[in-house]
Amino acid sequence: MKKFLTVALAGVLAASMLFTGCSKKAESKVPDKLIVGTNAEFPPFEYMNDKKQPEGFDIAMIKEIGKRMGKKVEIKNMEFKSLIGAMESDSINAIIAGMTKTEKREKAVDFSDSYYTTNQAIILKKDSKITKLAQLDGKKIGVQEGTTGDLISSGDKFGDGKKAKVLVKGAKVKRFRKGVDAVMDLKNGSVDAVVIDELTANEFVKKNAKKLKIVIDSAGSEYYCIALTKGNTAYKEEVNKQIKAIKEDGTYDKLKAKYIDSKN
Repeated sequence: MKKFLTVALAGVLAASMLFTGCSKKAESKVPDKLIVGTNAEFPPFEYMNDKKQPEGFDIAMIKEIGKRMGKKVEIKNMEFKSLIGAMESDSINAIIAGMTKTEKREKAVDFSDSYYTTNQAIILKKDSKITKLAQLDGKKIGVQEGTTGDLISSGDKFGDGKKAKVLVKGAKVKRFRKGVDAVMDLKNGSVDAVVIDELTANEFVKKNAKKLKIVIDSAGSEYYCIALTKGNTAYKEEVNKQIKAIKEDGTYDKLKAKYIDSKN
């Protein structure tokens, strides 16, 4: 009997620990500190300033969000392809890096409401006859690894839900850690085109205006969102609340004027 009671008690304790663990895992609350992953190779959204610190529209946005939430913000700069993994391992609890919401990414993270709308751009040599993404079928394309340009060029479906479709087929994709390195390969003739977000393309081409040009394809329209810890509803709701407030009180327009409009 004593042995039975001991076993029964152990079972109750184990069950209690199991349910406690489950409830802890499902806990939904705003973190004490925003630990934010970014990739500072994506001007004007994120780049390294003269003091070797991340700066740009995205950085200003997340700092403003943290300020309004009463939270400290720590920025961690890393390769773009490492951001989702860092979130899954709890090294960070937010990502702001010109990141587009995709079905694949949503399996690992939650996304805030959109805070910026842009297009995919094709960077080409001046004499190129290419005018849209579909004409890149079978071409050699340079991309920054893990970005939307990589997904599109690799033949993944792009777009929301049932509207998602393949925009480029059969391309030979060459991946780079930095977008600027892909542009260098284009100048050297190693790739036929570079696919990257519009404003970042503008930044790169401004420095090479005599040799390169940009083509915009509206089929590549996308929406930047902040990636957040999966399943933390309270956190997501609070971030969305602050994005909405920043847009409504004029702060968003001021940041956009400083970091984006002034660059065009």
